Amino acid sequence: MAVYTNIPPEELEAFLAEYDLGPLKRVDGIAEGVENTNYLIETEAGRAILTLYEKRVREEELPWFLGLMQHLARRGLKCPTPVIARDGVALRRLMDRPAAITTFLTGRPIETITASACFSLGQSLARMHLLGDGFRAHRPNSLGPDAWRPLLNSCHGAADTVQPGLTAELENAISEVLAAWPASGSLPVGQIHADLFPDNAFFERGNVSGLIDFYFACTDLLAYDLAICLNAWCFPDERTPDAALMAGLMGGYQSIRPLAAEEKAALPALVQGASIRFLLTRLYDWVNTPVDAIVTRKDPLAYHHRLVAWRADARGLLHV
Repeated sequence: MAVYTNIPPEELEAFLAEYDLGPLKRVDGIAEGVENTNYLIETEAGRAILTLYEKRVREEELPWFLGLMQHLARRGLKCPTPVIARDGVALRRLMDRPAAITTFLTGRPIETITASACFSLGQSLARMHLLGDGFRAHRPNSLGPDAWRPLLNSCHGAADTVQPGLTAELENAISEVLAAWPASGSLPVGQIHADLFPDNAFFERGNVSGLIDFYFACTDLLAYDLAICLNAWCFPDERTPDAALMAGLMGGYQSIRPLAAEEKAALPALVQGASIRFLLTRLYDWVNTPVDAIVTRKDPLAYHHRLVAWRADARGLLHV
């Protein structure tokens, strides 16, 4: 669930009074998501999303995330747009937490991932990359390659309790992928989503109607964002990459932003790196999240299966 903080009616009404939204008609907690508390609110002005940012989001970084969403929305990307209060401020406080209201997007995550859905997703990702040009503020990727070894070390060998020998396997994989990682300045860099999983893309009539949850966004290799999506969208059984889904995603992306030859050459390392990143963060949560916590732990082995598949033949699977 993702309603960690309950809001008394009087507190919510006082908060909304700072906006030109009119009286509150309805409020419902949103169960999806794991990072923040989200409410669907309905006022005279229509529906919107109220988010209370919980401890896992650094408050000092929120202006960057909200600024990126404002920039992308103004340039035409369908994504949540921060709603400005009467005093001209979007980021406020509620229940002793940072809070913001964003516009409501129509659509729902797709139930069955198809090649055509992947094509549409690839197009939307490429558009986001192009529209992000001009947003000059820089946010380093805090979960990029430099973070992988510290993340593994922070698990204190617990990977072997998940699967025997996993610690050594990950140490070797990290070394090999870092050795093949593109040199700084060798590939196009821009603003990336960095967490575009199927639950962060809304669809209507088979096509993407909007992208949400930009709270892992950062400034990094554009092709790495595509590699994250290849991992997240193209393994329907969590083990084996689906050629049709990969072709759809790659085709959709390149119909808007063709990859440079250097980006294609780097993709085998990038997809392995994306597998490592999510395997490690899932492993960290698996080890450090209490079993009775309200956050559902995600199986790190799902990304181990991906890593194994890529390491066996990433270039052949990607046809690059």
